[in-house]
Amino acid sequence: MKSPIHRLLFAALTAAVLPAQAGPAHQHGVARLDVAVEPNRVTLYLDTPLDNLLGFERAPRSDAERQQADAAVARLKDAEKIFRIDGAAGCKLAKVTLTSAALGLPTPAAAAPAPKDEHADLEGRFEFSCTSGARAGFVEVGLFEAFAQMKRIDLQLVSPKGQMKATLVRPTSRVALVR
Repeated sequence: MKSPIHRLLFAALTAAVLPAQAGPAHQHGVARLDVAVEPNRVTLYLDTPLDNLLGFERAPRSDAERQQADAAVARLKDAEKIFRIDGAAGCKLAKVTLTSAALGLPTPAAAAPAPKDEHADLEGRFEFSCTSGARAGFVEVGLFEAFAQMKRIDLQLVSPKGQMKATLVRPTSRVALVR
């Protein structure tokens, strides 16, 4: 049986994600990041237009674009450099799942095929196992450093201490996890 905090986190993140899916189209330069803090885990969910990562929003067409896409995917998979969680939590990267039909990354079976030339996205799930996730006081978000096209990150946080929304605008990269 799942813990009450796990059910609360899932419900809050589900409620936060569903309106966004039905909402307006994505915006270049803007990404969404949801953070869930649990006693033994910190999970981050990233939703961003490919333009923020690559400068284009479609499947790569040339060798140079394929190399650029591969480099962006490799940077995201090295998530401990992108998301630096307060050392007090004792977190280690456990799993990275990236989804983008345009980049040929695994997508859910029910997902629609990627548009050929416009508005492709990437979704990422970054799971960190922690000895004491609730002790994390902050997360340094290195997306601005890694991806020059990214200008703003709309962030939602759910933790045992409460919920909050924040906006990170270049050069701000630190998110306080306590109020």
